[in-house]
Amino acid sequence: MSQHFPVLQVVVPLLAAPLCVLLRSATGAWLTFTAASWVALALSISLLVGVQMFGPIEYEMGGWPAPFGIVYLIDAASAFVLVLVSGIAAVLAPYARSLVAREIPAERIYLFYACLCLNLAGLLGITATGDAFNVFVFLEISSLSGYALIALGRRRQALLAAIQYLVMGTVGGTFLLLGIGLAYALTGSLNMADMAVRIAELPASNALSAAVIFCCLGLAIKAAVFPLHGWLPSAYSEAPAAVNSFVSATGTKVAIYALARFAFTVFGAGLAFGAVGLGEAGLLLGSAGMLFGAAAACLQTDLRRILAYSSVSQIGYIIVGLSLATSAGVAAAFLHIAAHAVIKAALFALAGWLALRLGGVQLQQLAGLGRRMPWTFAAFVLGGLGLIGVPLTAGFISKWALLLALIEAGQLWVLGALLVSSLLAVVYVWRIVEAMWFTPAPENMDGAAPGTAEAWPVAISIAVLSALSLAIGLGLLPVADWSLAAANALLGGGS
Repeated sequence: MSQHFPVLQVVVPLLAAPLCVLLRSATGAWLTFTAASWVALALSISLLVGVQMFGPIEYEMGGWPAPFGIVYLIDAASAFVLVLVSGIAAVLAPYARSLVAREIPAERIYLFYACLCLNLAGLLGITATGDAFNVFVFLEISSLSGYALIALGRRRQALLAAIQYLVMGTVGGTFLLLGIGLAYALTGSLNMADMAVRIAELPASNALSAAVIFCCLGLAIKAAVFPLHGWLPSAYSEAPAAVNSFVSATGTKVAIYALARFAFTVFGAGLAFGAVGLGEAGLLLGSAGMLFGAAAACLQTDLRRILAYSSVSQIGYIIVGLSLATSAGVAAAFLHIAAHAVIKAALFALAGWLALRLGGVQLQQLAGLGRRMPWTFAAFVLGGLGLIGVPLTAGFISKWALLLALIEAGQLWVLGALLVSSLLAVVYVWRIVEAMWFTPAPENMDGAAPGTAEAWPVAISIAVLSALSLAIGLGLLPVADWSLAAANALLGGGS
């Protein structure tokens, strides 16, 4: 059975989606999603251990060998992302149960979980497959389910946010498909490893450069890389709480992984970052994204939009690391992927829960919250310190790794942008802390601390995410080692 783990990783949540529909029960659908996410986590951990012990794992669908058949390839990079995505889904399952009933009409809850299972399956499929066209297929599965999930938000603006995401996502998917089509026309293969071998033998041409640009541009839109981030703030701030917490932690990260996979593995660093010039473009756009996202976050008055623009900034850090095209830079990018995923999942989970309890999360609505809900305030402070990059937090070790990589590469101007962005993070995090702790609560504000039964599953999910953030920051989890192994796998220097 263990030989089938790579495909079961995707099949389990994929089959869970129609099962949710057949059950037509809110509780049954939630149990199905929870079981699927925890099974996926167990499978991904097993695959990560297997890769560390025995090297990359290949699974031939139907017994057809590459390049004739579809192959799933699990190496250190894909195993790292599989554990991250399935782990976030598993941890957020109790959180979803507590809040979905308050946000989604009862007759649609089973459809919500069906879409969530499809979204999870799509993200895992993008990560696991070794077939370029399959990347597009799974990307569309995750995107289409994502549009539906965002549209289920409580406010009418959620529908507009879903439409904006749909338009931008369609453009991104079209660019990706055009790039894959060009690469197929040039190589006659869709297997990513086989394409890489054939592309290395091809002479430089405009068609080959166009394939690189189209693929990377399409995935950059899906990853919300500045200035292609227009869909992200509205989508993250209007989606149901369980959705923006999960999607903010996983969706853009998987798109960035796919971007790195195409750039480094399929096209090769020499072509993508040399001849085509993705390195210079990535450093410029990543630095601009770091500064723009942080500055825009400072100007927002809604907590979820602050966090959304913060994500634009944090994505800039990751893009800068990848654009260095060095082992240290790519490892720092993967380390920041993990750190930011855990931190932002916790912060969006808190924001979504507060939005339901308080009726909104404008900064004035958070006045005095720290004194009434000290544990909630403590969790926010921990996450905020991680966004800034304060020592002993997950954000610090990833930013420090990126700082060292920039110094090693001699990119001191990018280092300046990183420091300015971190200072701006102090500003927008302080605005939240000031509202929660130093602003007196209105006299008519309900001062009851959370003590309802629904608060405990929420608290468990947030506590686990916060603990993971601390564990990464304190070096209790070997995430730095996994990140370096992932970088070596992408750059061809290891498993």
